[in-house]
Amino acid sequence: MDLTGIIIAIVIGAIAGWLAGIIMKSQGSLLRNIILGIVGGIVGTFVLGLVGLGGSGIIGEIIVSVVGACILIFVGRLIFK
Repeated sequence: MDLTGIIIAIVIGAIAGWLAGIIMKSQGSLLRNIILGIVGGIVGTFVLGLVGLGGSGIIGEIIVSVVGACILIFVGRLIFK
């Protein structure tokens, strides 16, 4: 992955983490949102892949990352409740 790919992944992660925070009504810093969005992309790709779904293009990647980040927030709330 080149520098451009890394920057795009960080931007998509930031957008996805921010959207997931709004959807799940979660408070967090920008760094936390970026991390949630990036890791959410991995989780979302795995989970949606299990049911035969996926995303293509930037919008599709954001949607998959948002789904994954929402799953992470949900699981985090269950663990740390």
